[in-house]
Amino acid sequence: MRKLGLVLFVGIVDYIAILGLVKVFYQADPADMKWQERETYNAMQIGQLELGMSKDQVIRMLGSPDINEAKETSRGDLHVLFYRTHHVTSDGITTKDECTALLFENNQLTAWGSGAYDSYKGTQ
Repeated sequence: MRKLGLVLFVGIVDYIAILGLVKVFYQADPADMKWQERETYNAMQIGQLELGMSKDQVIRMLGSPDINEAKETSRGDLHVLFYRTHHVTSDGITTKDECTALLFENNQLTAWGSGAYDSYKGTQ
């Protein structure tokens, strides 16, 4: 009987350890998150961005953007990816004022935040 108790105890400890490892190493897909979780996730990930990152690196970190804009200019290709980071209106639609803008010039991250989109709008 004592041996059975020990086996059960070891089995439970192993099960808890495996669950812990799965939780540590499994990163949820942002597309599967509720909008509130996605906002928090996006804000945390944006806090880890570094200037010069490629657009592909950022998309791997954050997933697909909520809104995407692009244009060709004399400075090269400009892209703005918008990621939802804060709630404004409960209308079921994600708008730019609920997002943080990430500006890419020739696929390199050059700015983020409201100033990033302002500089994008001001280019010809």
